[in-house]
Amino acid sequence: QVQLVESGGGLVQPGGSLRLSCAASGSIFSISDMGWYRQAPGKQREWAAQITSRGRINYADSVKGRFTVSRDNAKNTVYLQMNSLKPEDTAVYYCKLVYGIDYYWGKGTLVTVSS
Repeated sequence: QVQLVESGGGLVQPGGSLRLSCAASGSIFSISDMGWYRQAPGKQREWAAQITSRGRINYADSVKGRFTVSRDNAKNTVYLQMNSLKPEDTAVYYCKLVYGIDYYWGKGTLVTVSS
């Protein structure tokens, strides 16, 4: 019912920036909570950022002050602006849509932070 497609990943040097996008199909985006998660090599998937349907924003301590999550309901898209990137940020980044008890995952986009 809902398809999520992440984009914007790539290779960036430490200290650099990237902006990830997650475009959602369907009509429930604007009333859904959106989250960004990441999974580093050899690690479990972890939550990074959230923006609710009402615009409430939360960040994991590991990204707070460096990452900014936003959404554009007219475009059915959620963004993750990543600044001051560190090698530890290297991961596959996934977006998640939560609508009530239902949730949907994107397939992820790879971010590699390396010199």
